[in-house]
Amino acid sequence: MKETVTQDEYQSFLEMKAGRQWKRIGTRRRAGIATPLFSVYSAESVGIGELPDLKPLVDWTRSVGMSLIQLLPLNDVGFDFRPYDAQSNFALDPMYLSLGQLTGAEIGPFRKNIEALRKLFPINKEIVDYGIKQAKLELLAGIFLKQKTPGPAAFKKFKQQNLFWLGDYSLFKVIKEKYGQSSWEEWPADLKGRDPAALSRFEKENRGRIDFYAWLQWQLFEQFRDAKAYAASKAVLLMGDIPFLVSRDSADVWAHQDYFKLHLAAGAPPDLYFWKGQRWGMPPYHWENIARNHYDYVTEKLRYAENFYDLYRIDHFVGLFRLWTIPVNDSPENAGLNGVFDPRDESVWEHHGRTLLTVMVESNGMLPCAEDLGMVPPCSYRLLEEFAAPGMDVQRWVRDWGKTYDFKSPAGYRKNSIAVISTHDMHFLRGWWEFEAGTVDEGLFRRQCELKGIDFGKVKGELFDPKKSREGRLRWRRDLDDEGKLLSALGKRPDEIYEFLDAYRASFTEREKFWNYLGLSGKPEEKCSVELIRAALGRIHQSASIFSIQLLQDWLALDSSLNRDPVASRINFPGTTGDKNWRRVVPLSLEAMKGWELNKALKSMNKAAGRI
Repeated sequence: MKETVTQDEYQSFLEMKAGRQWKRIGTRRRAGIATPLFSVYSAESVGIGELPDLKPLVDWTRSVGMSLIQLLPLNDVGFDFRPYDAQSNFALDPMYLSLGQLTGAEIGPFRKNIEALRKLFPINKEIVDYGIKQAKLELLAGIFLKQKTPGPAAFKKFKQQNLFWLGDYSLFKVIKEKYGQSSWEEWPADLKGRDPAALSRFEKENRGRIDFYAWLQWQLFEQFRDAKAYAASKAVLLMGDIPFLVSRDSADVWAHQDYFKLHLAAGAPPDLYFWKGQRWGMPPYHWENIARNHYDYVTEKLRYAENFYDLYRIDHFVGLFRLWTIPVNDSPENAGLNGVFDPRDESVWEHHGRTLLTVMVESNGMLPCAEDLGMVPPCSYRLLEEFAAPGMDVQRWVRDWGKTYDFKSPAGYRKNSIAVISTHDMHFLRGWWEFEAGTVDEGLFRRQCELKGIDFGKVKGELFDPKKSREGRLRWRRDLDDEGKLLSALGKRPDEIYEFLDAYRASFTEREKFWNYLGLSGKPEEKCSVELIRAALGRIHQSASIFSIQLLQDWLALDSSLNRDPVASRINFPGTTGDKNWRRVVPLSLEAMKGWELNKALKSMNKAAGRI
């Protein structure tokens, strides 16, 4: 298959509002990988992927002809280990520090301790043992106390350059320790309310421990900057992921309480996948107050992130226009059912988003990229074109919705987009094909039946195949091959059940349509073969999108010997909490990836698509 666009066709990006950023990184087609740092590891890692592990990851990326690495958030998450619900939108998580590569630290006396940790927390497991964080912190504290001086000049300079956030963050961490990791809203009133005298007294009493947390951030800064410089030397771009929101129990919220609407919780409205919507819990921004201070909170966090990244993903991009908000006193069982958009007035959404995006683009040199998935207002697409900021085009969703429901050809993708097969919030390709393609969500279907007065228990058996319905997804019976049978089973007129008809038209032949879109012969297979994975990767690579960035797990799925349970190996199950999220490790070490037998095939695929 030939390229759908030439390199010259992206030149118009240079004249758009993010033209300065495009001039810096170049307007050429790129291929890349996306991965959480905790999912990769090397022989040098201690318990979890570490910042210096980015170097061998860069080497592998370059060796297969790719030039872009997208990381999940690396912010300090405390002990909850949810990367999009962090304790700071500035501070990095110290669990990603390499103990053996600390700047200006005397680690000789601690080498045996480091090796003991390496044995206690072996890295080559399927899941991360997050006990490594506390263990590292204890050892790092010992190393810090052995320092003969308060710190070198570079450490002092780092503190001076990050006055906006570092002092508040370090103080926040120590107060949390003193009060058993309880939320700042449960602290004594004088500390909760940031009484100057109380804070000054606490700082004097705990200066050493406060400096320890600042020192950790300096060490992270030095290791990450070193990895960034190495990536630049290999012509590989690093893309960060900047969470749109921050945890209610965070240094940011505690330090800037007037910047947040604490009587509300952020979430998402009901949709095809979550019929109740979602309640994330983070507080919405009080944009009017932030604007009064010239958006300092926004500009400062991006300026700091620029030390580490060339591009960044704006998580929940549509939140720049409006955010689904729920009263904090509403029952958690209602999820997002009782929320409203803030602001409510749709006529102000576009101006609101343009203002914020302008601030973001003008304050730093990183190229903004948008996670523009879900319920997207039309103004979002206009702004992304206006700025030439890439959105996200997900292969399984780029379809002719409401008409033929066919999967669009590569030429149908937006040029200003990142073409992806999967994201961290979805099944990888294997899981989607085997469990979701050709199905509908059981919870949503049940809810729609209730709203229409239809007996779900009765129609479930008539419409869906029980042997192939699993993981909360309902697979249509194959003999339900025309809409008349669906109408008869539901006992309703077409105008009464448009939602059911739309779901049927979109999903009943979804597997066949995808199979044909990939150009595969014969009938669709039940299992996701390597042939299907290769065809899907090749097809997404041919898209008009300037970037094609695939999850590392989808690349590794080209090797059938590496395939694990496609459900259990997911990175995250949105709307859920627990140990199954944010802890999966890929089945190859970075050293093994260097000699992976399929590296040449990947490089050929990138070259064929003009992405090398």
